[in-house]
Amino acid sequence: MTPDFIIGLARQAIETLLLVSLPTLLLSLVVGLLISLFQAVTQIQEMTISFVPKIVVTFLSLLIFGAWMIGKLVDFTREMIQMIPHWIQ
Repeated sequence: MTPDFIIGLARQAIETLLLVSLPTLLLSLVVGLLISLFQAVTQIQEMTISFVPKIVVTFLSLLIFGAWMIGKLVDFTREMIQMIPHWIQ
């Protein structure tokens, strides 16, 4: 195993991680920005106003995108396991 191979493998793992986490993080970010804008306009600075909707959106996005996320992770894991014999040679 060369350093280039390890770097490529790490790159692929990080790309998969970012791809899988993107929908949940993006939706949470959008909701957080909207709530922050609402709080700035109304001058209401209550922590639960920002916390609860972000948690709800995070759970909903996991319900919506969960199957796709697991599918991507299983495909990545399957590919890694199938490549083990080639790495040993």
